[in-house]
Amino acid sequence: MEKTCCRFCGNKLNHDFINLGLSPLSNSFLKKEELNKNEKYYPLDVKICEKCYLVQLAEYENPKNIFQNYAYFSSYSKSWLEHAKNFVQQSTNRLQLTKKSLVIEIASNDGYLLQYFQEKKINILGIEPATNVADTAIQKGIPTLKKFFGREIAIELFNEKKQADLIIANNVLAHVPDLNDFILGLKILLKPTGVITIEVPHLMKLIQENQFDTIYHEHFSYFSLLTLQKIFKFHDLKIVDVEELSTHGGSLRIFIAHHENQTQYIQKTVEELIKKEIEFGINNIECLKKFSKKVNEIRINICEFFEKIKQSNKKIIGYGAPAKANTLLNFCSIGTNFINFTVDANPHKQGLFLPGTHIPIKNPESIKNFKPDFVIILPWNLKDEITKQFEYIKSWGGKFVILIPEIKILE
Repeated sequence: MEKTCCRFCGNKLNHDFINLGLSPLSNSFLKKEELNKNEKYYPLDVKICEKCYLVQLAEYENPKNIFQNYAYFSSYSKSWLEHAKNFVQQSTNRLQLTKKSLVIEIASNDGYLLQYFQEKKINILGIEPATNVADTAIQKGIPTLKKFFGREIAIELFNEKKQADLIIANNVLAHVPDLNDFILGLKILLKPTGVITIEVPHLMKLIQENQFDTIYHEHFSYFSLLTLQKIFKFHDLKIVDVEELSTHGGSLRIFIAHHENQTQYIQKTVEELIKKEIEFGINNIECLKKFSKKVNEIRINICEFFEKIKQSNKKIIGYGAPAKANTLLNFCSIGTNFINFTVDANPHKQGLFLPGTHIPIKNPESIKNFKPDFVIILPWNLKDEITKQFEYIKSWGGKFVILIPEIKILE
């Protein structure tokens, strides 16, 4: 794919969605000895395809350099584990999975989800490109292939007579630069009566809730259901159902089957949500372009908020070191001039520094010693979990703050 062409349909990309300037890779955390070295910065310049309405970022960096050694481990979020456990129960019942069934998860991370199928004695296989994360899954006893998924891997598994009753691809489709190769792989790997479930952040929610921080170099594509339907239809696959989820600030879970699969019928939910998207203006280029103006207004508000707190000599720290934080902090030029440090429960991030801003990442226990006046919740989608877990900051008058969809001091 040329950088100026749509990664799905090949159409020329002539329309801007938003330009967030230059930013380092969002998960390229730094060691102390790397702080004085030059960091690579890449454009966060997002385009809209006027033919299929896919909102997309060009492939400025090879995914192998982004995902080969990955800092994100799914098992460190209790709410995400609960989400996975509920999905396993629901899908087992819905698809009547048995001990003879095969479940394959693409981008299976540290085995956070497949472990619950394994408890039910259902056959499983994970496919995970990040070697360090895959090794953690393997240590748990989750069979995992350490490879990037695509048509080639799917053919290898097909030749080994491994086709799935259920293929899961949660929060990975946005990370795929070659969409057509990936979906061809899914099609090859799926049994004739099988089902694919995919979870993706919903573009409509991103716009409605001002979630510009979810734009970063790992996320090559930003999806509406309207566009997803076009993509899967092109590959003779049909979206048979959709659920709207609260995860990641608003996501879609879509259920996909072979076009000729007569055991799966298209539900009304699909047509109803596409109608809602069209009414919103998801296929209106001029409507989509308005997002950029809203984000620039938010940026001004965030900068003014931090300046006001600094002038009052209040102490500020962050909670979390998610990828989205690095987009927000770099775009708003918020660094150690405002935030003393951030904390994260993931020990793989502790002792490192955020890319670009060089904010240090510490153990959550540091909160008690520092006694900050304000804790900025950077993974705002987990605010309920975090405020409950660290409610003790109220004992010295500390307050939690979220910046998205707007600045809000949580009471």
